[in-house]
Amino acid sequence: MNYDSFTTFNVNVKNAIAWVTFDYPPVNIQGLPMLADLNMLAQKLEADRTVKVVVFQSANPDIFVAHADTNFLKDMSAKAVSREEAKLLDLQVVLERISKLPQATIAKIEGFARGGGHEFALACDMRFAARGKAKFMQMEVGMGILPCGGGASRMARQTGLGNALEIILGARDFDADQGEAYGTINKALDPEEIGPYVEALANRIALWPAESINACKQTVYASIDQPIEAALKEEAYWLYQATSQTAALKRFKWADDNGAQFDMDNQRSWEGMVVSVQEVN
Repeated sequence: MNYDSFTTFNVNVKNAIAWVTFDYPPVNIQGLPMLADLNMLAQKLEADRTVKVVVFQSANPDIFVAHADTNFLKDMSAKAVSREEAKLLDLQVVLERISKLPQATIAKIEGFARGGGHEFALACDMRFAARGKAKFMQMEVGMGILPCGGGASRMARQTGLGNALEIILGARDFDADQGEAYGTINKALDPEEIGPYVEALANRIALWPAESINACKQTVYASIDQPIEAALKEEAYWLYQATSQTAALKRFKWADDNGAQFDMDNQRSWEGMVVSVQEVN
């Protein structure tokens, strides 16, 4: 798969990980060129089962992804529409496509991620931010609108209603540690720690079968939106998708034939054993 045709970021694929580095001077603005690039990236990744993890980062030391470009926001209609007439915005469509990628997606945030940039991070599966460098904000309420790239919807799922409304209506900057407390990011890390931490996590996830990664991801997302009975049915559905496409049954047979599951040493070392079992195919 060729990943050389983008103007707002570059892509380097290594060891089943796609490192996507935003590089769109001066501020990595989230405009139509970036949305077009992200849409094309998603199209390529959806068809590429050799890539298992996607890490989004920035070449700009001060900015991850900036807010949405006001050049296309200012042309929005000033006329209210009915619920039936309302259609999804381009930003919503593209970020939802990123959210639904079969790969695990990680946002590595070492600068400002405000407005649409923050909403992009929320559309990723996991988010890690550097202390003293990352800054987050949803400023839309002060501009007379609302977060409209999934910010309101995804943030409430991440943080709960009260925290989401504090972030959205407060329209204030918050840092990596506050983001961890809110629940908008997985973990706040010191600047020298974030690179090794994200790289180690990405490399570990990339060891697993692509189909299993996707099945886990789709099941977790389904559980957010559905009652428990429907969510459990999704678990069962995706279990069979995984066993039909991976070496799972061979690995279970190997464990049974070798008595591995009854070995106390194995019980103490599952973290390492789950890596070594990748050799059973």
